[in-house]
Amino acid sequence: MLTRLALTAALFAATPLAAQRSAFFDQLTALCGKAFEGKVVTTDAADRDFAASRLVMHVRECSADSIRVPFHVGNDRSRTWVISKVPTGYRLKHDHRHEDGSEDKVTQYGGDTVAPVATLRQDFPSDAFSKAMFVREGLPQSVPNVWSVEIVPGKTYAYELNRPGRALRVEFDLTRPVAAPPPPWGS
Repeated sequence: MLTRLALTAALFAATPLAAQRSAFFDQLTALCGKAFEGKVVTTDAADRDFAASRLVMHVRECSADSIRVPFHVGNDRSRTWVISKVPTGYRLKHDHRHEDGSEDKVTQYGGDTVAPVATLRQDFPSDAFSKAMFVREGLPQSVPNVWSVEIVPGKTYAYELNRPGRALRVEFDLTRPVAAPPPPWGS
């Protein structure tokens, strides 16, 4: 019986779903050390100033379980996306820092993927920690946030924020690496 159970577990682990599940993290890891310029492709008026800035992502730190991607908006080096493996899929957190390296009061927000995670696009609905922080900090409109990261291998890395009445999508051109920017604040 134990042998049959072990065999069943091994077969399940070798399914295409398991391979597809790792594809997202593998594609992101393949970008480690590289930086790419991006642009806002949505047309929300709230992003006008943001869209006018130079946007650069840098896949800066990679380990077996976590990838840190600083996101520079002009000279603002306060943002880092942290994508980690968790038992149910992946977790995205936004690490926001001040220039002196201290954490912003609105930081470490994000969420975990929901099944299935077998794609190169991952959706991260706002988790309980984030929802409570948004309410506490007077940002109730952010409670239903869903962030997404999408990779089209060799072509595009996209970051999205979606909620009722709000949509932001930034696309980075993976065909044209740029010089690595300075380290993010707090590193």
